[in-house]
Amino acid sequence: AVVDVAIQDYVADVASELIYCNKSLSSSEVTFVFPLDPHMAIYSFQACSEDAKVKAVLQDEIQQLRKATNGQENFEYLQHESGHSGEVFACFLGSLSPGREMVVTLRYVQELPREPDGAAQFVLPPTLHPHQEHYTCNCLTSEPHYSLLLTASLHSPRGVANVQANCALTPLIYTAQDHSTAQVSLAGTPSRHHLELLVYYGDPTAVSAVVEKGDPAATAGSLFGDPLVLVTLAPTIPDATPGQCQPGEFIFLLDTTFLEHAQVSPQRRDHTGDCLLFLLKSLPLGCYFNIYPYGATSVGIYPQSVEYTQDNLNEAMQRIPTTGSSLGDADLLGTLRTIYNTSHPHGHARQLFIFMSGLPPDKEAIAAEVCRHRNSHRCFSFCFSEESAALATALARETKGEATYVSSDNRMTVQVLKCLKQALKPAAERVSLSWTLPPGLEVEVLGGTPQFIFQGQHILLYAQIHGKEQDMMKASGVITLQFNLNGEDVTHKIQFPLRPQGDGRLAGHHLAARYLLEKLVPEVASGSADEPRQRAIEISLTSGIICPFTSYVGVRTSRRVPWYQRPMALLSPHQSLVPCQIFELRGSKNSTSCFPKTIWIPPGWLTVVQESQIALKRLTNGIAALLQHGVHSEAPKQPPPSASSLKYVDSTKFVFRSPISGPWVSKDIAECRELVALQNVDGSWTLSSDLAFVLEIDEAEIKGKMPGEVTEPSIWATVLAVTWLHRHNRSYQELCELLEAKAVTWLRSQAAFQLDKCLEASNTLLGSSVKPSVFRL
Repeated sequence: AVVDVAIQDYVADVASELIYCNKSLSSSEVTFVFPLDPHMAIYSFQACSEDAKVKAVLQDEIQQLRKATNGQENFEYLQHESGHSGEVFACFLGSLSPGREMVVTLRYVQELPREPDGAAQFVLPPTLHPHQEHYTCNCLTSEPHYSLLLTASLHSPRGVANVQANCALTPLIYTAQDHSTAQVSLAGTPSRHHLELLVYYGDPTAVSAVVEKGDPAATAGSLFGDPLVLVTLAPTIPDATPGQCQPGEFIFLLDTTFLEHAQVSPQRRDHTGDCLLFLLKSLPLGCYFNIYPYGATSVGIYPQSVEYTQDNLNEAMQRIPTTGSSLGDADLLGTLRTIYNTSHPHGHARQLFIFMSGLPPDKEAIAAEVCRHRNSHRCFSFCFSEESAALATALARETKGEATYVSSDNRMTVQVLKCLKQALKPAAERVSLSWTLPPGLEVEVLGGTPQFIFQGQHILLYAQIHGKEQDMMKASGVITLQFNLNGEDVTHKIQFPLRPQGDGRLAGHHLAARYLLEKLVPEVASGSADEPRQRAIEISLTSGIICPFTSYVGVRTSRRVPWYQRPMALLSPHQSLVPCQIFELRGSKNSTSCFPKTIWIPPGWLTVVQESQIALKRLTNGIAALLQHGVHSEAPKQPPPSASSLKYVDSTKFVFRSPISGPWVSKDIAECRELVALQNVDGSWTLSSDLAFVLEIDEAEIKGKMPGEVTEPSIWATVLAVTWLHRHNRSYQELCELLEAKAVTWLRSQAAFQLDKCLEASNTLLGSSVKPSVFRL
């Protein structure tokens, strides 16, 4: 395998050439399988042998092509045999004779994740580096023999500082005096594990920009014809102190089925009720909240979000509908439109927690609605059925949130609280981006600028420069990033050269095309006019990146005609269609002899299907049918295909699946449920008979043991409650971390000098040995 990687800041373009040699004594039917990452897009593929060339091309007329390639039926053997789950690109390459070679050329682009220390992380897909293979007795038993030659070209206007890897590399060679470009290669034989590169750049900045030149062959003014600016927004956002007042708007959307069980009364004993109770009690002071039990009315508990106070929380708990209320069918779409038409409190980042028991009927319109408002909020979606996993994933991915498939009821509360902890990370608010360019130039930010940037996020924007400047080689522009952080306005400015960079591979343009397709598809699927559809088809065919309105087809061109002995130039090459498409594997549990057993490690770059009779029979029948029609034959016209914005949403890659939990989780919830229900929104507990009942201590004894220095009973009650949560080395960390932080923060603001004596007295009363560090002493 020969792999050439070009990395620009946090964008990678990968060109790979894979050579497979059939060393067996018999011919083999060969299928290329390439698992796709959610942030990856293939834009070129072809395979060549001595006999034929197979090239994947994109065309519209989806229904006709599906018939010509027999749709997904030719790949049923992959579903049956492969243990891999997730979205894959697969192409049938035909038969390879003994001793013959096949050369596969694959090109793709990818957005790279940003490590906490600012490094760009690139991981070579296992298909290009098959480091782990497991074969069973009836198939290949020896490890595949392969070699890997990898070269990485690096570029950043901030300068390339260093490269780290989990394998041996050649010394970093700078190809520019300012260290803005560099090159590194793999040294020696790669090790038997995944290959990872971490690219470090110069001093991190809140905003950076790289100008990529357009395609000289493309029309000026088009997506590929004009230069593109890759803008990275990564402001430094300090940590927030746990338990302190914190801004934010938290909106909870609960469907009918969820509400049949979700009561916050401590007398109720179901898991969904516990989930809602712990969730509401864990919110911070200073935020706003609202609850939408979306049914027939699509209205919230309050007309708009209200401040998180004790009175408002108590009232919300009383207003949550019961099973006997007049809730109708789930109307998530109407509820979302109501929320988007309601202004959010100034300076409070909006975040939605969406609970879906089933799949709403208008899923395409829901995805389109969320997509239209992607820059103004973030979604955390929770699905309780596999049928709604794709929608939950799409909502979270569009808004840079998280999706969770809750497979275990007794784990639901823990999973939801983990997402709340993620949502409580501080954010830069009221984000805006302004540009200063020479006369005659203007900029278009594709998709707009997000209003909020949360801690740990880096935002990659694609901005196109239109117009003409007399001397682009010397001109420069200025980007101004403004936002509000902890009540203070912050401004960052950078000057960047307008001289286009890059090697002509157009990685940024291809990713911009992918971004626009993701934006256009929901509009079409929700029933918009025909213009977005035509625009999506145009972008897809121009960029080579698939969308639901285009389809891959493998065009196989034969290079030899045995019965024709004259010069080949006098004869048109024979063409036929072969199966080639993107679809999703679900990870068959019935996988048999010829595929790896490790679910997360996909097959090698060319999987030889040697002994699967079912696979060979289906492939033979499919190819025979294709050869009868030929590439120019017309299939009967079919009705227009229905577009789905969720067609290429891979829920297995993005959804966090809740692990199966033992009975101890339910036991922990039951033990501390009543105590949590008694906590006030500021984090304190009130000294009362209810608290004494939970602590299993007489109320008079509690009052009698209160230290004399304590003048406020609620201080003593709160110390007792926190101590009880840690008694006998018990820890309810997963359940009570956030609300306990509120309690400790409140105590330190009320009685910091009395805490040591209160802790000593509470340990004596409860027979525990809780350490002072719990109270930050």
